Amino acid sequence: MRANVNLFWILTVFLAIVATVYGFWSAAESPIGQPEWAGMISISLTAVLSAFIAFYLGRVHKAQGAELPEDRLDANIDDGDAELGFFSPWSWWPIMLAGAAALMFLGLAIGVWICFIAVGLGLISLVGWVYEYYRGNFAR
Repeated sequence: MRANVNLFWILTVFLAIVATVYGFWSAAESPIGQPEWAGMISISLTAVLSAFIAFYLGRVHKAQGAELPEDRLDANIDDGDAELGFFSPWSWWPIMLAGAAALMFLGLAIGVWICFIAVGLGLISLVGWVYEYYRGNFAR
């Protein structure tokens, strides 16, 4: 985690420098002598966000009081291997749920009436995914 903190602080400094250079450069190239505000503000806010992430990760690193396996040179790959849970490799429900989400976004872009179909499909998909081990060959 220490490496991540350092990378985000380096990114913060880089983005602050880039925002300053961008502001001066866009002001010099502008016919009215003003910088291009949208780009300068977005780069500056990206630097601020990077600083927030670096600060948060630094505080978490101090609060843990120990090194992560990624920070130790003598660590094995299996040391950082966490339990991810159980997932069904043959399940079609996540694909149906992703299709319902895609249909929802399509409905927001094209017509709200498509969202109603997406909500119904999403509820059916979610219930099917949650209860897939309670029916058929896998029922307990």
